[in-house]
Amino acid sequence: MTHPAFEPNQPAIGAHRAKGATGAANAPELILATAGVSKTFPGVKALQGVDFRLFPGEVHTLMGQNGAGKSTLINVLTGVVAPDAGTIRLGGEVVAFASPQEAEAAGVRTLYQEVNLCPNLSVAENIFAGRQPRRFGAIDWPDIKRRAQAALARLDVSLDVTRSLDAYPIAVQQMVAIARALSVDARVLILDEPTSSLDDSEVAQLFKILRHLKQSGIAILFVTHFIEQTYAISDRITVMRNGEREGEYLARDLSADQLVSKMVGHERMSARLREAAHDAQAAQAAHESDEGVPASQAAQPFMELRGVGRRGTLQPIDLDVQPGQILGLAGLLGSGRTETARLLFGADRADSGTILVDGKPVRLRSPRDAVRHGIGYCAEDRKKEGIVAELSIRENILLALQARRGWWRKISRQRARELADLWIERLGIKASDAEQPIGLLSGGNQQKALLARWLATDPKLLILDEPTRGIDVAAKFDIMDRLLALCANGLSILFISSEISEVLRVSHRVAVLRDRRKIAEVAGKASTEDNIYRLIAGSGE
Repeated sequence: MTHPAFEPNQPAIGAHRAKGATGAANAPELILATAGVSKTFPGVKALQGVDFRLFPGEVHTLMGQNGAGKSTLINVLTGVVAPDAGTIRLGGEVVAFASPQEAEAAGVRTLYQEVNLCPNLSVAENIFAGRQPRRFGAIDWPDIKRRAQAALARLDVSLDVTRSLDAYPIAVQQMVAIARALSVDARVLILDEPTSSLDDSEVAQLFKILRHLKQSGIAILFVTHFIEQTYAISDRITVMRNGEREGEYLARDLSADQLVSKMVGHERMSARLREAAHDAQAAQAAHESDEGVPASQAAQPFMELRGVGRRGTLQPIDLDVQPGQILGLAGLLGSGRTETARLLFGADRADSGTILVDGKPVRLRSPRDAVRHGIGYCAEDRKKEGIVAELSIRENILLALQARRGWWRKISRQRARELADLWIERLGIKASDAEQPIGLLSGGNQQKALLARWLATDPKLLILDEPTRGIDVAAKFDIMDRLLALCANGLSILFISSEISEVLRVSHRVAVLRDRRKIAEVAGKASTEDNIYRLIAGSGE
């Protein structure tokens, strides 16, 4: 893999610098820096002694997995939250922003993943909202129009600034948001996942503008989960892991393999990896039929995806989900795992390709369509999209089945209690009884109750997005062992986890995703943790 080389305007300092290093003898002047910044929330050490630095005229990318501390660091830099310890310097002076407004007034502007503008207002009104120039006490609309056009011209963008913002696509709205930020003499521009809803051509347009901005001396802090985009735009990369700064590197000196390893804490060819690879191969052998023929060759796929994609979310993908098998999806956060799951469940609509169920084309316009075809879905965030904490275990377990039957065909109280007790016993849910509020259960038992919800509908395919996140080790292994037992009875499972060892332990095959694309599918001897990390980084076979 060849990475474009980008030279920052300021000299490169500290390639592969150790965690505690903060400078060098001939260092250029920093525009923004932190020293020993820490932040703790109840039960979570979000940041631990983080040193960070940003120079004028560079694109500095912040990389890390979910929970690494990226968002908290941005919130500290921009005055959303105050640090518990440490200092922040802007232009060499210690600052303590009490609000985002104070940070903006000092020249630190932030653009978030969702464009935070007013779609019903014109482009010009959005650029100057809250600070309209006035003439004789009234808003000077001709001046606003001229200045808005000039702000956009700085980005090499020409459009009708009197039109409503929602008349333009998301990519153009991003440009308007940048123009607003720059219209107040921003010294630092922070972009938090700005490309998540953009297609390739729109990303290229945005990157062209960012390169132009850095040449003018603006410091850009870029946050993304996309590896290819990181190397296309970055001068420098800081890797965060578990609330700490793992290290700071020049992009040209850090290979994609090394970047992935540092993000996930993966040491190639360690004893742990060899053990994981051995377990994966043993599991694969156990999944094969008695005749030695992989089950994937023994039956027609329950579900087939052919070129299925969604603009700005997922590139067209091909997948086969076999009866009685677990198909794992592996990839970093932002690779397209959850997006694939949502398309399969009808939570998002595909705008390309064909979905076949039992060999017949279907259109999944909504989750109701998916449930009717025998598909269940346990979402990644069980607190927000899974459990209803105030309801009982019984009510939570019966939700999907009652919805499929229709509310006019109510399940009797006695039958509901029988079904709830049945699944509580089958899945080993530890509770006083089925009437206990589900919000009082442990995370592992809540997750088992969500599994019970869908198993009660007798599904043919169960989509599990991070089913073991936030639960203890014993519950993890219990849930995964039960998944394998369910597959033995013919259930198809799509299994998503950020822990590659988990994916390997239960999956017959593994589809590897990177940057919203499927890049490989592995099975057998190729199903090793080491090889999958290589594929994610772009150097595997």
